[in-house]
Amino acid sequence: MDISLHLVEDDTSTVIHTKLDLRGDHFEAVGKARRNPADPPSPAVGEELALARALQDLSGQLLDAAQHRIELFSVEA
Repeated sequence: MDISLHLVEDDTSTVIHTKLDLRGDHFEAVGKARRNPADPPSPAVGEELALARALQDLSGQLLDAAQHRIELFSVEA
């Protein structure tokens, strides 16, 4: 298993690209966060939100892949 995270941020936005290679399957997801200009700068909050969103998307992809494999087992049985 190999997972990579790439963070890009500026004064108002944060984007995290995630890639996961798992037993020959490849998954990618992107998480984004944007700071309201009226809010004080807090890079950690943007990073946390963007990462959580990327991982949530990745989690959904993994669940879908697992469900697909389970359905294949059911057809074979």
